Amino acid sequence: MTTYTRREWTTMCLGAVAMSAIARHAAAQGNAAWTEPFPAFRIAGNLYYVGSRGLANYLITTADGHVLINSDFEANVPLIQKSVEQVGFRFSDIKILLISHAHSDHDAGSARIKALTGATYMVMDADVPVVESGGREDFQYGASDHYPPVKVDRVLHDGDTVTLGGAVLTARLTPGHTKGCTTWTMRVDADGGTYDAVIVGSPNVNAGYVLVNNAKYPRIAEDYAHTFEVLKSLPCDLFLGAHGDYFGLEAKYPRMKAGDANPFIDPDGYKRYVAEREQAFRRELARQQVAAR
Repeated sequence: MTTYTRREWTTMCLGAVAMSAIARHAAAQGNAAWTEPFPAFRIAGNLYYVGSRGLANYLITTADGHVLINSDFEANVPLIQKSVEQVGFRFSDIKILLISHAHSDHDAGSARIKALTGATYMVMDADVPVVESGGREDFQYGASDHYPPVKVDRVLHDGDTVTLGGAVLTARLTPGHTKGCTTWTMRVDADGGTYDAVIVGSPNVNAGYVLVNNAKYPRIAEDYAHTFEVLKSLPCDLFLGAHGDYFGLEAKYPRMKAGDANPFIDPDGYKRYVAEREQAFRRELARQQVAAR
């Protein structure tokens, strides 16, 4: 087994961070799926999918206006607007804007959406500095992944609820991927039943993330561990997330169009996904712990 001095380990980590920032910037500019249109559709009840093929956006509709989760890149805003209109609603009726976490692929379009709709922007407390600095305060990508900064109207805390016209969403802090990464839960009435929806923020450990001796995020490993405990505790019928590949969007959508029983009602798929992501986190943590000795 190869061993490294502390200086060698630090140098390797810094190099990994730099490379991951470059890779993320390239992905943001070049991942075609993230900006590729995808059919807008009703998931269940008043919950709609209005995102691209690679980036997930959700519209929760009410008689008093609507809630939008995630703003994506600025370039995605016209796509989101068109999707909202395709399912029969006015973009200007969006009253509340939420995000899953403060990375540019989920929040860079927020300033534009606020300007177009006047929506109230609500963000989990630990992600507020990143949002209001336009990404510059991000522990991992602050040197390269910048976007228009925007003022947060309401600072959220773990367990806070967001309500509009009878819709109630609960903000669950699931940190690690970002310090304020948020998993949204709500109850959806559809087809004579009520379903627990979980929109996973992100449990992923990105390439280059330092889980051991991270000076910019000392408790990152503890936060990831907490996230998995939270996710495992949540009741879930409707399994959704910040990216379509978390919950099998492209495979499930054709099944829904074919008239199958709602494939997004997938509690077992949710459990498998959380378990697989936790195993991946623990493998990476163990690898870095060994390398740091």
